[in-house]
Amino acid sequence: RLASSSLASSAIYKSMDNLLPSADHWPHLESLYRLALALGVGLFIGIEREWRGKEAGLRTFGFAALLGGIGGMLGDPYAILCVAMIGLLVIFLNIQSIRSNQGTELTTSAALLVTGMTGVLCGKGHTITPTAISVVIAGFLAWKERLATFSHKLTAEELRSEILLAILAFGVYPVLPKAAIDPWNLIYPQEAFITVIVIASIGLINYILLKLFGPKGMEITAFFGGLVNSRKVIVELTSRLQTMGEAILPAVYRGVMLATVSMLLRNVLIVVLFASSAAIYCLIPFTLMLATSAVLWLRSPQQNIVLNTSEDGAAPLHLESPFRLSAALKFALVFLGLNVAGAVLQRQFGSGSFYLVSVLGGFLSSASSIAAAANLMTKGEIPISTGVTGIIISSLTSILINIPLIRAMTNDVKFKKRAFLSLGAVATMGLVGVVINQFIEQLF
Repeated sequence: RLASSSLASSAIYKSMDNLLPSADHWPHLESLYRLALALGVGLFIGIEREWRGKEAGLRTFGFAALLGGIGGMLGDPYAILCVAMIGLLVIFLNIQSIRSNQGTELTTSAALLVTGMTGVLCGKGHTITPTAISVVIAGFLAWKERLATFSHKLTAEELRSEILLAILAFGVYPVLPKAAIDPWNLIYPQEAFITVIVIASIGLINYILLKLFGPKGMEITAFFGGLVNSRKVIVELTSRLQTMGEAILPAVYRGVMLATVSMLLRNVLIVVLFASSAAIYCLIPFTLMLATSAVLWLRSPQQNIVLNTSEDGAAPLHLESPFRLSAALKFALVFLGLNVAGAVLQRQFGSGSFYLVSVLGGFLSSASSIAAAANLMTKGEIPISTGVTGIIISSLTSILINIPLIRAMTNDVKFKKRAFLSLGAVATMGLVGVVINQFIEQLF
């Protein structure tokens, strides 16, 4: 009996020894780095809870992340045990909060559990993932008021737009065919659909940012609104001159230039996302246009005009959600039409004919036109030089079309002349960039 019990005891000790790694298996510097990252993640999240005066603050979150890090280094069974211990801590925290008539600490509890799991990731050697998670958690906690305000301000149409985006992205897109559905290899449903989703998502994100910041000032509205629909913003800003007079002329001018800057930045982002190989060729034209727009904006006199009904009597800038079903279908049809027309003209009449499509796209929607050009370049339907020139032409057309719109919206001669000269200068620098690209291409 003594022999059998000693054998059983030795077996238990051996199994425990295998379950718990010895110090020889742990590189000292690597282990300290993982634990330090876990502690840093916990303290980063906990500092916001400490600032709000919560019971679980800086030290609690630091210990929770460190505990998760230790569990991750020891192995999966210990990681599960450590997260379970944090769960017990959460239960105790909520019991204490209820006893003190403060209600439950649901947000803090959820953050504490996620922090523990983030610490486990650190213990297992992950770096980027837990760091990104900690930034997201801290953002959610710190922006509590803004997120709540944004949620309460959502209209039923905007909520439906977000649900529609999710349905199209995760329900419709995966079942679409990847191959071309026509004998001329022009229409690739899945490829076209993902382009529509990404572009509309960019607009929706910018729309959300505009809703979060609110129309606090004409320049903030112009910038974020320009990322959604620059033409709409410029028309609405210019129309304010008829109701509010020359007093807001400097602010309207700065808003027009900022909307132009944001439109150009959005177009650059589209090129980077869908034709990254062509982005370097767009560098010179877009840099010249952006620099010119920025200089004209910076040199104009500042004027802090708040667009708020209660303060100045003007209606706030109204932008429709960019992911309504009608807007998504319109963008999809424009993109598909420009994509097909560009490919057909390129095949039948050569590269120069694509520029007609670019001009038309600038009139209709520069975003869809540039996405179509990027898509055709990626598939090899048009040369990169032709596609880049078409992209610049679409942007120039989108800028120049604002000149007659501004002239029609206001009777102020000085403002019309200044807008004409400024937007014309931006467009001219874009053409200079195209010429420089052509010169470089011929030179090399």
